[in-house]
Amino acid sequence: MQSAMRALTAAAVVIVASGCSKDEEKPTAASAAPSAPPAPTSAEPAASAAPAASASAESSGAPRADCPKGSAGEGTFAKPCEAKGKDRMMEVAWTGKTDDKGPFFRVTNKSPLVILYGKIAVYFYDKAGKQLEVTDTAATPPKKVPNRVCSGNMFGGVMKANEKAVLQFSCVKKEHVPEGTAAIEAEMQGVGFADATEKKVDLYWSNHDIVPDARKKGGVK
Repeated sequence: MQSAMRALTAAAVVIVASGCSKDEEKPTAASAAPSAPPAPTSAEPAASAAPAASASAESSGAPRADCPKGSAGEGTFAKPCEAKGKDRMMEVAWTGKTDDKGPFFRVTNKSPLVILYGKIAVYFYDKAGKQLEVTDTAATPPKKVPNRVCSGNMFGGVMKANEKAVLQFSCVKKEHVPEGTAAIEAEMQGVGFADATEKKVDLYWSNHDIVPDARKKGGVK
């Protein structure tokens, strides 16, 4: 079904998560939790039929030999393959468009592997390029934070190697965009690579260096 929908769209891949209405005219919202899940299997509460993650959240104590180049770790949810510097597995860019549901993002899988899970950090800037704080409405009481972070099986399926899609994320709504925002930027700070079935995560990767709290417009180069 997903591949048929993509064939109908010339400019972008349209992905629809469970629980969302189908819309073949424009990109629609993909589901994601507003923060990192306590365990991989609970990453996508808005889509009960979503693929579950299989990489263990518990530490095995042994590093993975197949971590992506430039990273090292156990590859689990709790202890992913950690990268440093400017390494990225996905590129995420605001299209410049925001509707009543929220901003649209152009997402590209730059890795040679199939990606199922993602963790994104979204930043907002005013006309002068000053970073704007975001209200975390999930906190009690609500508090200001430097960015909006979401995670889950958030692509409405998988992203193949070099695949591109235009997505809206259900956890980045119009109401989360601070007043005075002139530019939106985002980084996919973590990903989960799918196993052979493309239904479960086999290995997790992360790079915290690309998502500092204080981030200049343009990001880490």
